[in-house]
Amino acid sequence: MFGAVPAALTYYWRMKMPETARYTALVAKNAKQAASDMSKVLQVELQAEEEKVQQIDANQSQKFGLFSKQFAKRHGMHLLGTTTTWFLLDIAFYSQNLFQKDIFTAIGWIPPAKEMNAIHELYRIARAQTLIAMCSTVPGYWFTVAFIDYMGRFAIQLMGFFFMTVFMFALAIPYDHWKQKENRIGFVVMYSLTFFFANFGPNATTFVVPAEIFPARLRSTCHGISAAAGKAGAIVGAFGFLYAAQSKKASETDTGYPTGIGIKNSLIMLGVVNFFGMVFTFLVPEPNGKSLEEMSGENEEDGAEAIEMAGPGTARTVPV
Repeated sequence: MFGAVPAALTYYWRMKMPETARYTALVAKNAKQAASDMSKVLQVELQAEEEKVQQIDANQSQKFGLFSKQFAKRHGMHLLGTTTTWFLLDIAFYSQNLFQKDIFTAIGWIPPAKEMNAIHELYRIARAQTLIAMCSTVPGYWFTVAFIDYMGRFAIQLMGFFFMTVFMFALAIPYDHWKQKENRIGFVVMYSLTFFFANFGPNATTFVVPAEIFPARLRSTCHGISAAAGKAGAIVGAFGFLYAAQSKKASETDTGYPTGIGIKNSLIMLGVVNFFGMVFTFLVPEPNGKSLEEMSGENEEDGAEAIEMAGPGTARTVPV
């Protein structure tokens, strides 16, 4: 229930935030409100030119909807790219996160559950997952923050999927080698690197890119569709890995589960999933260094892309 507290605070603070000027001016058709919101954000007195908004609206030929042929022609492949990459990422990422315990038990890094009491098991699992998070997951996010505007979204996502594929196959193919006691540290290091390149890669960019490449009035819808595909991937990863990772021998499976393909073959499957994520990344354009209007093609068709707003002694152009 404690999880409801940050959710409630997030809801409250989001309700206090203004909509973007692009949405308020172009979609809600309220230039005065857009100027007022921007004034608060920029802490500068701004005044909207209603005529400019009307001119944009009059010249705007980009009236197609989400299910139109024009949208499919202009952004269909982009939406396919954002949904499939997010879907494939979450299959691999959530299955790895949720079943770290099973993998660490399989290689002997954590004792079998029957050899520990509940408190000891909780401690050992928490310690292992915290080590992975502190050494790979969290640093991966900070690397993305530091380099995303230098390397670009496309390069980071492609690189992330590539190294996730490489390290997953490197773990899976010689899996019997890694199970030996003297090689467990190497397994943990390489397993950690898959998390590092997930976060210094598609786990960050699949969330960022859909918010940058679609037209203003369809942006949140397309982002929501992409995110929903990701959650579907999370479901597939969670349930699929749970069943697939079961031993091929009925005597070694968890109680109540049928035999599976084993952890080794499951890791190979995750490597294949990451490879296809790398392939579908080529459908996603690079938005780095481009305005939202450039990425969505609105500049080419609207004939005017800004509301000129003037403050005391200052002329400003605010993109919408």
